[in-house]
This record gives sequence, C-alpha cells and structure tokens, in this order.
Amino acid sequence: MLIDALNLSSDQIVETDVCIVGAGPAGLTLAREFADTDLQVCLLESGGIDFDKNTQALSEGESVENLFGNLADLRRLQFGGTANSWSIRIGKNEIGVRHLPLEPIDFEKRDWLPYSGWPFNKSHLDPFYERAQVVCKLGSFVYDAESWQNEQTPQLPFKNHVMTSMFQFGPRAVFTHEYREEIHRAKNITTYLHANLLSIETDDTAKTVTRLRVACLSGKNFSIRAKIFILAAGGIENARLLLLSNKVQKAGLGNQNDLVGRFFMDHPLVKCGKLIPASPDVFKNTALYDLRRVNNIPVMGKLGLTQEVMRREQLLNISAILFPVPKPVQLKAVNSLKTLLSLIHNPTLKKDTIKHIGNVIVGLDYILPAAYGALTKQEPFLPSLAWGGWSRLSNIAGRFSEFEVLHQTEQAPFPDNRLTLTDEHDRLGRQKVKLHWRWHDIDIDTIKRSQEILKAEFAQAGIGELQIERDGELPKLIHPGAHHHMGTTRMHDSPLQGVVDSNCKLHDVANLFIAGSSVFPTGGFANPTLTIVALAIRLADHVKAVLKT
Repeated sequence: MLIDALNLSSDQIVETDVCIVGAGPAGLTLAREFADTDLQVCLLESGGIDFDKNTQALSEGESVENLFGNLADLRRLQFGGTANSWSIRIGKNEIGVRHLPLEPIDFEKRDWLPYSGWPFNKSHLDPFYERAQVVCKLGSFVYDAESWQNEQTPQLPFKNHVMTSMFQFGPRAVFTHEYREEIHRAKNITTYLHANLLSIETDDTAKTVTRLRVACLSGKNFSIRAKIFILAAGGIENARLLLLSNKVQKAGLGNQNDLVGRFFMDHPLVKCGKLIPASPDVFKNTALYDLRRVNNIPVMGKLGLTQEVMRREQLLNISAILFPVPKPVQLKAVNSLKTLLSLIHNPTLKKDTIKHIGNVIVGLDYILPAAYGALTKQEPFLPSLAWGGWSRLSNIAGRFSEFEVLHQTEQAPFPDNRLTLTDEHDRLGRQKVKLHWRWHDIDIDTIKRSQEILKAEFAQAGIGELQIERDGELPKLIHPGAHHHMGTTRMHDSPLQGVVDSNCKLHDVANLFIAGSSVFPTGGFANPTLTIVALAIRLADHVKAVLKT
C-alpha cells in the first residue's frame, strides 16, 4: 500500500525486513522483485505521486563554475524518480527513453584507463539484462543492427573501424504509473511518500545499520528498523546520504578511505559537426538511424567504434547519432512561421511581417505536411533529440540538406571529479552538495580522435563529408552530462578502491547495500537505466539468499 508519511504519528518506529530508499527505476525494480514474498518491505520516497516544488528544492546543490547549473534540475524527487523527466516521443501519446546495455569492453580493466574494470564481465550480467528487458518493456535482448534491419533499412556501408548497433526505447509509464499500481497492490510492501532520509544510524563500530532517521517537510519525524537497508536514491543522493551519516565515522559512513562521492561520471553531450551527404540517396538509406518501430518495438540505429579500434588506439567508448537538418529555405519558413504565430498575441505588428509571410509561402511544401504531422503527433515538425519519424516524411531528399552528428560519450573515472558537502543546508537541516567536474586529457583526446576516424570512414565509404566543429582546440560541448550520474559509490572487490563490493554491499557494513548507477566503476556511453535495472534484479536475488540463511 501507499501511505503519505505526513499522516504518521511523530516518533513512530516502522519495523520491516527490507527497507529501500528511493522509488525510481532502481528502487521500484527491487521492490517488485520482493513483491508477494514472505519478506516485509518498506519503500521510502522523498516526493509524492505528483511533482512538488518544495520537495524538489531538497535536491538543490551547486556545481563548480556552474557547469551543471542547479543540481535540482538534474534529478526528480517524485515517485518514479528521474523517469518522470524522460521526454522522447516513442509512439502516439507515449513517452519513453533510450535503452541499451553496456558493451563488453566497458567492463574490462583497460590498461590505458586508470581505475577501470568491474568485478565481473558482461557475460555474468547478461542473464540479468535479459530479465531487465522485460521490466523495461523492451523487445528481445538483441542490439546488433542485423536483427533490426531489412532491405529498406540497410546499415551504412562501413568497412573498418565504425559499426552500427541499436537503441531500444521503453515507456516511462511503467515506472511512473504501472509499477506504482503493482506495488500498491502487493500486500507485503508499504510505500511511504514524502519520507526524507536524514541519516543512517549504526552501532558503535559502524559495522551494522540499526535504523534510519526519516523526516517530513511538515516537521514530523519517524524511524525505520530493518534487517537489510538498500540505498537507491540516485548517483548524487546515494553519496550525499552516506556523507551526511557521520555520527560514528566522522568522514561519513563507508568513507574511511575517502572514496564516497569521488569518481563522478556522466555522459557529456558533444556536437560533432555536419555530415554533408555525397548523394541525396543517403537520406533514403538512413531510415535505420531514425526512431521507428520494428515488430512494434521502437528502435534506432547509432554509430560507434569497434572494440578492436578502441583497444588499439586506447580510446574511450563513444556513440554518434544522426539527425537530418532541413534545407535552409525550409528552416527559414519554420522560423518565420514561429514568429508569425507569436505575433497573434502581439498587438504591434512588426515591420518585417511581409518578409516572414513570404518565407512561409516559399516553404509550404515542407511546412504543411510537417505541421499536420506535429499537430496530430504522428510526425516531427523538426527532427530533434526528443523526436523521431523523419524517415516517414515524403520526399526526404528534397526536404533535408545534411545531417547533424551528435555524440554521447564515455567519461573516464577520476577521483577529483567528485561531490562534497557544503556549509549550506536544506529545509531539513541537511548539508547540500557541490559537484566538482572537469574534463581530463583522455576524455578530450578520445573525442577528437574518434571524430577523425568517423570523418575518414564516412569518406572511404562514399557516404559524405564530415565537417567537424570544435570550440577552439576542444570538442564542442553541448552539456557536460545527460543526467546520468555514476560512480560516486563505485564497486570494487577492495575497500581501498571501492565503496561497495561486487554484491553492492558497503564494505565493512553488514546490512547496507546500494543500488543504481552510483556503483558503476565505469559508465561507457550507454544510457544507464537498463544496467541499473539489471543490477537491481541481481541485488534482489542476493538479498533474498542472504535473508534465507
């Protein structure tokens, strides 16, 4: 059932077997794995069913040089977690997000990448990935291009260092609505909304968690006692909660080796440049790289380097996504139409209104079908990161002039990219966090060399000319991250190099586990949700086994 913690009596003590902190994709996956078992489960969620600005303010924080802006804009304190922010239209009235697994090389200890290497390889995680596919409402656990292409949607003909693989897209409603109803019906799970973790309390040796202190914004406080505790509050908040829990260990729980909050990673978004097709036929042969449905599964192709070239040239992982750009006359028509629409509510007509009307008339052949498609939510008005469907438009070669190429990139794990507590406090009296982030040489060199390889491969395959754009000597950064917060409670067999062990248990703490991307030792370029869900399923299996012994 779902209980609003605002209605609890003050100083109440809740007794349970398993307590999960956070009702995002990680926490919800864990709760579902425990549903209808003999275990009593308590699920804590800081927010409510609906968005609340006062609750959201509890996630405020700062970043060095304001590179990430206010940290509250990067996460969501609400049932369903960050899934509430997913924004890609994957079907009629259906919003979702990209999914794909990490690649085998992402799990490897790479000699050229300090601090790399997971405690296990990808094949170990594959059975859990297969189960995660079902949780995320995806198709088969197949991401090679051959399984999704046909004669009308071939791969681009690269020969050497570049390959095509696929994204699958899953609906956000499974985490924001469907699983909420499932968990509400589960008799052994109690969800407490508006319940904010203040601190994790332990015995005098910090070897066992004894209880959680929880508070509501109303001022009400209560406690949770459990056999097993699992933090699933996200890549920023998991680390913050450990740092705040410093009653016994003054540097923060599990931070005896100064690792909590370090090794922060995200997936920087980088503008590669323009791909000028060698022939209009290129637009007809790139439908595989558009968001479309195959066997009713939304998929989209993307480009990446082969693992052989990454190893040989000592590069991080990177993806390249293609987005067609309308011809100048059509872009001018769209922009003029936007201006004219804005004038409807403006009593003062601008002197260049006639010019805008002329631009719209010239571009009617593009605007009319595209605008109709946008209004009926069948086609994009302009292709973008949150839209697909451009390959379904008629006269594709006549509409588009080039492709914009964007990268989602792997970031190397370095200890100086980190979260620290500040002297500023939120409304519950908890210290806020500050994010310290910068690129390292390996991040920059990987992007620049990868772009050179792409440029050569596009030319060699006769696809077109890639015109690389740079910010001086640096890659052209769109944003330092994609809201994929990883690494701050990293996994390693040794407590000298990781906060949690291979079972995601805090080193030297018997009953505290961590779920989510904060345990990732490295993050590849892949959106982390599928791996988060796979690890949560794996963790649930482990906890069940522990509680049976």
